[in-house]
Amino acid sequence: MNRRKIRTAAALAAILALAGLTGCGMFGQNKSTAEGRIGDTIETDFYEFTVNRGYLCDEFEGRPASEGTELLVVDVTVRNTFNSTIPMSDWDFQAQWGEDDDDEAYAFPITSDPDTGEEIPAVSEEQLPYEYELAIDEMVQGLLVYEVPAGYDDFSISAQDTYSDGTTGDTYFVYFMAERQ
Repeated sequence: MNRRKIRTAAALAAILALAGLTGCGMFGQNKSTAEGRIGDTIETDFYEFTVNRGYLCDEFEGRPASEGTELLVVDVTVRNTFNSTIPMSDWDFQAQWGEDDDDEAYAFPITSDPDTGEEIPAVSEEQLPYEYELAIDEMVQGLLVYEVPAGYDDFSISAQDTYSDGTTGDTYFVYFMAERQ
């Protein structure tokens, strides 16, 4: 587990402990999947998010896509709906493409090295930070940038509830077709 996930898990554990919640209690009893489209507000146990727009490009703010890939730029809005400040990361949002049974067809934002988990500086002030906190009812809007294989148009952005005991709950998907720029 990379350092960001350990820090996020520890912070979330502290939040849930203070709130008196457990992964098997109030939340996460019945795992399910929720789906939406561009513009839909998706409600998780801790926050809500909206995918406002997604597009593909060969270069974003001076950062070129690697050979055989494109950059998927996704504009999202996230609002804390929990009863205390929550730790967030752009890695809370994963991009998927291709067939459902392809376990390799996903990416995390380009703000960290996929092998080591080490933070890589954002290339734009518009990008959501690698790590950040959202106060109660605080909302942020920003960009998530992913490197994806060239040739795909249909994508989804997903998020999953994770609890203090390490269990996971519901998974949320927003499906969209990315336009080329």
